Amino acid sequence: MNGSADAAAAGHALLGDRIGRRKLLLIGAAAFGAASAVAAFSNSTEMLIAMRALLGVAGATLAPSTMSLIRNMFHNEQERRFAIGVWMASFSAGAALGPLVGGVLLEFFAWGSVFLVAVPVMLLLLLLGPALLPEYRDPAAGRLDLPSVLLSLSAVLSMIYSLKQLAEHGLAWLPVLLLSAGLGLAAAFVARQRRLAYPLLDLALFRQPAFSAAIAAYALPSVAMFGIYIFITQHLQLVLGLGPLQAGLATVPWALGFVLGSLMAPRLARRVAPGFLLAVGLAVSAISFGLLMLAAGRHGLAVLVAATVLMSLSLAPVFTIANEMIITAAPPERAGAASALSETAAEFSGAVGIALFGSVGTVIYRTGLSAQMPVALSPELAGNALATLGGAVAVAQSLGGATGTALQAAAQASFADALRFAAAGGALVVLAAAAVSASLLRRPPRP
Repeated sequence: MNGSADAAAAGHALLGDRIGRRKLLLIGAAAFGAASAVAAFSNSTEMLIAMRALLGVAGATLAPSTMSLIRNMFHNEQERRFAIGVWMASFSAGAALGPLVGGVLLEFFAWGSVFLVAVPVMLLLLLLGPALLPEYRDPAAGRLDLPSVLLSLSAVLSMIYSLKQLAEHGLAWLPVLLLSAGLGLAAAFVARQRRLAYPLLDLALFRQPAFSAAIAAYALPSVAMFGIYIFITQHLQLVLGLGPLQAGLATVPWALGFVLGSLMAPRLARRVAPGFLLAVGLAVSAISFGLLMLAAGRHGLAVLVAATVLMSLSLAPVFTIANEMIITAAPPERAGAASALSETAAEFSGAVGIALFGSVGTVIYRTGLSAQMPVALSPELAGNALATLGGAVAVAQSLGGATGTALQAAAQASFADALRFAAAGGALVVLAAAAVSASLLRRPPRP
C-alpha cells in the first residue's frame, strides 16, 4: 500500500492542479469509501490485496489535496500555521487512535468492520466538501507524466521488496539485483524530473535551504517512528500480554500527545525561531527513543507509555512547523507540488522505516532465538517460531509445559533485543535529522 501511495501522491498533485484540488479530493474520497466497502466484504486474499492497493492510491489524494487547499485558503501566516496544526493533529490522532478503534471493532464485530468505519467519514466529506471548500486549479498546469509515475512506483517497490528479501533469506543475488535496479530506476526518475517542464516532483524546490531542512525534519523522523511502531504493537500484545483493546488503550496517551503538540506548535513558533524549534524537538525525541530501549524491563508498560508520550509531544511541533515551511516555500500555484513532496517524503520514509527496521530486527530476532532455542524442534515448528514472535508464541502454546514456557521466554528475549536495536537506531536517525536541519537552516536562502 505504501509503494502505490508514494507514486500516487506526486501524480495526484499534478492532477489536482489540472482538474481542481477540491474536485480531486472529492474523487479520492468517493474512491476510498467505495474501496473500503468492498474490502470489508472481500471473499479472497487477492480481492483484499487489490482493495488495499486501491485504498493506498485513493488515500494518497487526501493529504496533498487538503494541504494545498490550506495553502490557498489561509494567507495570514499565523492562521495558516494554526490550520496546519489542526490538520496535523487530526492526522496524528487518526493514526495513533487506529489501533484502539481497530481493537474495539475486532473485539465485538467481524474483521470487515475495520474497513466499514471509513465509509461514513467519506460520505460526510462528500456531502460537506462542495459547500465548504473553495476550488483551486492552476491554469498553467502541465500534463501528468506517466513514465515518471511508473519509474517512481517501480523504484520504490523494488527497493522495499529487496530489503525484505535480504532480511528473510540473507545475501542472495536476486534481492541484490532488485536493490540495484531500484536505485537505478530512482536515479532515472530524478534525471527525468530535471528535464521535464512540469515535473511530477518539482526538485527545484530543494534549492531553498528552508525547504530541504523541513523535508529532512519530516522524513527522517518518519523513518524512525514507523520503524519502531511495528515493534511497539507486537511488544504490547505478545510480550506484555495485552489484548487488542488493551493495546489500543495503551496508545491513547501517544495520540493525545500528538494532538496537544500539534496545537501547541503555532504558539511555540511565535516565541521561538522555527529552526531552533526543529532542532530542540528532534533532540528531545531522541531521548524518547532512548527510553524505549528500557521498555523490555520490569516496568515495561509504564516506560513504553512515557516514552511514546514524550515522542509525540516532541515530534508533533516538528511535523507541524516542517509542513508549514514546506508549503510556504513554494508559490501558491505550486502548493500542490510542495504538498505532494511532503506526502511522498512521509509515505516513502514510512515504507523504508518499516522495511529497514523490520528487516534488521527480524535478523536480530532469528539469530537470538536460534542460539537460545530450548529444545530441538521439527523443521516446521522451528520455522514457524523463527519467522515471527507471533509464530513462536503459537508454537510455545501448542507444546505447553516447561518446554513451551522456555521457548516463549527465549522468543520474547530475542524480540526485546530487536526492540532495543530499533530504539537505538531511531535515536540516531532523529539526531541526524536535527544535525541536517540545523546545518541547512544556517545557509542563506537562494533566489
